[in-house]
Amino acid sequence: MSTLSISRPAVRRPFTRRRKSCPFSGKSAPQIDYKDVKLLQRFISERGKIVPSRITAVSAKKQRHLSKAIKRARFLALIPYLLS
Repeated sequence: MSTLSISRPAVRRPFTRRRKSCPFSGKSAPQIDYKDVKLLQRFISERGKIVPSRITAVSAKKQRHLSKAIKRARFLALIPYLLS
């Protein structure tokens, strides 16, 4: 009898997504401030909506501070409510 070599299918590892870290935690992280319009613009979509934390990887606590700062900046007319 001759031995047949059986080829095994390639074993695929399950897809593991790398955990993103919060951009506001750490030693050299920027502070959330309603007057820092340049920083706040990074977390606002083209339509003027606040980008959710699951996309930006901001922690829940910092996301609350961030949304409060964006709303304050809008109220003081530093940031527009709608971007057309």
